Amino acid sequence: MSFLNRIKALLKTIRLLLIFGGGTAIVLFLFPREGKFRYEFQKGKPWMHSVLVAPFNFPIYKPEAEVQKERDSVMLQFIPYFNYDSLAGSRNIERFMADFEKKWVEFSDNNNKNGIPSGSGTLKFSPAQLSKIHDTYLSELTSDLKKVYMQGIVLDPYRLENLQNKDGVVNIISGNRVEEKPASTVYTQKTAYEYIKENIDKLENSYEQKIVPEKRFLDGIDLVDFIEANLNYDESTSNKMRESLLEGLSITQGMVQAGEKIIALGEVVTDQNQLVLQSLKHEYETNPNIERNYYLIIAGQSIIVILAFLVLYLFLFHFRTEILHTAVKTFFIVMLVVIMVLLAKWTLVNETISLYVVPFVILPIIIKTFYDARLALFVHLIAIFLVGFLAPNGFEFVFMNFIVGVFSIFTLRNNYRRGILFISAVITFLSYVLIYNGISLMQEGRIQNIDLITYAWFGGNALLVLTSYPLIFIFEKIFGFVSDATLVELSDTNQPLLRKLAESAPGTFQHSLQVANLAEEAVLKVGGNPLLVRAGALYHDIGKTDDPMYFVENLNSGFNPHSNLTFEQSAEKIITHVTRGIEIAQKAKLPGIIIDFIRTHHGTTTVLYFYRSFLKEYPGAEVDIQKFTYPGPCPFSKETAILMMADSIEAASRSLKKIDLETIDILIEGIITRQFSDHQFDNVDLTFRDIEQIKAVFKSKLVNIYHPRIEYPE
Repeated sequence: MSFLNRIKALLKTIRLLLIFGGGTAIVLFLFPREGKFRYEFQKGKPWMHSVLVAPFNFPIYKPEAEVQKERDSVMLQFIPYFNYDSLAGSRNIERFMADFEKKWVEFSDNNNKNGIPSGSGTLKFSPAQLSKIHDTYLSELTSDLKKVYMQGIVLDPYRLENLQNKDGVVNIISGNRVEEKPASTVYTQKTAYEYIKENIDKLENSYEQKIVPEKRFLDGIDLVDFIEANLNYDESTSNKMRESLLEGLSITQGMVQAGEKIIALGEVVTDQNQLVLQSLKHEYETNPNIERNYYLIIAGQSIIVILAFLVLYLFLFHFRTEILHTAVKTFFIVMLVVIMVLLAKWTLVNETISLYVVPFVILPIIIKTFYDARLALFVHLIAIFLVGFLAPNGFEFVFMNFIVGVFSIFTLRNNYRRGILFISAVITFLSYVLIYNGISLMQEGRIQNIDLITYAWFGGNALLVLTSYPLIFIFEKIFGFVSDATLVELSDTNQPLLRKLAESAPGTFQHSLQVANLAEEAVLKVGGNPLLVRAGALYHDIGKTDDPMYFVENLNSGFNPHSNLTFEQSAEKIITHVTRGIEIAQKAKLPGIIIDFIRTHHGTTTVLYFYRSFLKEYPGAEVDIQKFTYPGPCPFSKETAILMMADSIEAASRSLKKIDLETIDILIEGIITRQFSDHQFDNVDLTFRDIEQIKAVFKSKLVNIYHPRIEYPE
């Protein structure tokens, strides 16, 4: 191995170590430092471990439902506190009086000059009437404003509507004085406005009933401008009082002493036993005062996580080596596993969100979209195994998500079809519900104990599965991947490049269609991506659009342009269609995986016709074989290898003078044997059985194509 190759190999190893090491470090950081309770148990099932004795003193925690019930009971005594702003009322009443006087001057001027429009013409008030109306209006409205400000106006209605104390009272802090007041006597801005507006309507009916509504004086006063909240919720004082009430609330009900037997082997886990076991588990996983060696805990977690990622590496090494050869692909796989663990950790820390809402099936859906079902399932298993060490009930979590993940993979057999993700989301929801019901009935034995809220979390999970489609699109753009949906789009013959190929090189276009049919059928037989090989086949000869007349399938007259070229020039013209095709594809921004078909469809083979013609014309002359050899590289996947076979066989079949079953067999056998002997498929994992199946497919397809011309023995 050369020095340069050694450097490349070293860099590749370092790159893999950084990717897997980084993933391992992040997952380790997310693992709890308190350790993990070692026993699994289910209510109603026998205790399957040895006799469990309390390793230390610990309290028995009350069930969460009971604690919540006691908390609600205590909160009936809680009274919220509000700070009274004494200046808000006087400030707004002064503003109101100033605005009132200003608008009254306009109203009285209009009355004196033109009168006030009424239903029967105009109406004029005498000075005495105006004075009485003025004094009444000002007195009544000012009195109403003083009343609502005296009682208090709350900014947030929620503070009054959701009072929990049984007496329905609030505490008002005014200076150094605290007054307890019924909440029903306190206004919100809305109720304060409605109260004053009701009095305004009464006054209007008394003095302005005959006046046109648009011209009434009181309708011109915007009352909302003068109603300001003067009771501000005192969050600090309220929280202190709430905490003081809750301090007396006990979340425990008794103690278990060190050395006391908790449960014996074979003993059924009852409600009481389960409560004690859950209390021990909670204490063990959350109490930092329990004596333990944290370095050993970290060491144990490191072994688990490192082995998980090592198994993932070994799987890729033995079954998907091409992923390890590309840093982006390796990083993508490890990144998805880490993201799933991150999401799980986030939900476990955030107690308001259930772990059930995390859409773990998105992981196999995305992997299946870009790779295959086997890799999708394996990566999904690694992710849920790691999360299983964080989840409260690890076995149940792993079992549930394994089954749901398998169902999601099965539903994505044709993930380019519209609506397939919706079907996956529905199946995900139903799977979760069925498994959850089964586990709950097995443990509880009662339908009443099934938590219906969990169904809502499953529904949220299913809805989040629908985000797979935009995520797939984003990952395509970021990592340069190609999904089946994109391959279907690229295979549309109305794509600009394919339309140009059909117009400028119709023979090549027909050849590409036949190659696509041959290759697609063969890939289906040996296991591969038929959509990928079809798209690759349609674009593999795109370079022939520049000089189509130099390729035999496009000749439709007796003139052959190669007649005016030397053999080396003719070979160069033929070989150039590969390099030119790569340039055209890159300019059109075709995915790299499609360009690989253009690059490899002739491998490093020789342009035999012109090479042999040169040897025949110049026997004994020294020849530079590189001038007659394609630049390569050789095919490196089943899809690119099968395309190379199909391309050569379809092209050669056009030159057969006699077509029968024997000549077709000889043609297929000869071309494939020569390509293997030329070491074109050394980097491709094709078994003898695969080769025989490929030959059978090619023979069957060619027989169908040339059926009218085939000479059958009598």
